[in-house]
Amino acid sequence: MKKDYSTDPGAVSAGSPSHVGDARWRAGSWRARVLWLVVALICSTLTSIAGIWQLSRAHAKLAHEALVAERGPLPALHAGELARNATAGEVQLQRKITVTGELDAAHTVFLMNRTMGERPGFYVMTPIRLLDGGAVVVQRGWIAGVDGDPTMPPPLSTPSGTVTLSGHVAPWPAKWFELGHSAGGRVRQNIELVALAAESGLPLRPVIVVEDANAGNAKDGLGRDWPPPTAGTSIATHYGYAVQWFAMSVAFLGLYVWLQFIRPRRQAQASDSDSPLDARVDDTASR
Repeated sequence: MKKDYSTDPGAVSAGSPSHVGDARWRAGSWRARVLWLVVALICSTLTSIAGIWQLSRAHAKLAHEALVAERGPLPALHAGELARNATAGEVQLQRKITVTGELDAAHTVFLMNRTMGERPGFYVMTPIRLLDGGAVVVQRGWIAGVDGDPTMPPPLSTPSGTVTLSGHVAPWPAKWFELGHSAGGRVRQNIELVALAAESGLPLRPVIVVEDANAGNAKDGLGRDWPPPTAGTSIATHYGYAVQWFAMSVAFLGLYVWLQFIRPRRQAQASDSDSPLDARVDDTASR
């Protein structure tokens, strides 16, 4: 006669492992799962944002290359055609231009922490008074700093009288991070249109002119090997970084599903399948 061992708390029916495994798999704390889900979502969101930023950098560089290719070959602008408002300035970016006037050496600004050829130094920014009564800031060139004191403006010679400069139209230099507001003086971290216009009393245009290298300025001691905005990280590298960030975003979510659902269930099923049957039940069934 087959004996019934179901009242024995240590005995497990041969037909019950899958139900026991499911119970073990469902035994995890839902609070822990919710917590780890929040962590996974935060990590996935942050890496997705990083990927989107890399894509935006790649697209911005592609747009700039297209702009240079479109406007570079156009005829050079005259100083009288230079934009007087921001909207018109956007249309003129990267156009070649020739300006004539007098350089205002008294209001020259040295933008610090600018590099050229991996050497630290300054961008020299000097307003020029145009013949029509207006004014525009000219990014004349790059100059190395004084050894031992990166905040000291180096000696600089500025041509006097009426001069003619050739270059291309560019937006005002991007603002670099600095603590507090930009202070006045010849050496600065940033240069702002409104502030410099108030200091100089000049009706400055909303764009600047970046002076290009030519035979006429080859011996003035200023570097003009301007790095293009697309310099540095290549467009292909930006796309590669974006793929990596998006892959990490997916990996965080996949890791959460694996650790919180798939792996515990498999471990529970494996534990149940490896459990030995009650020898007493087998012996009784064979009699």
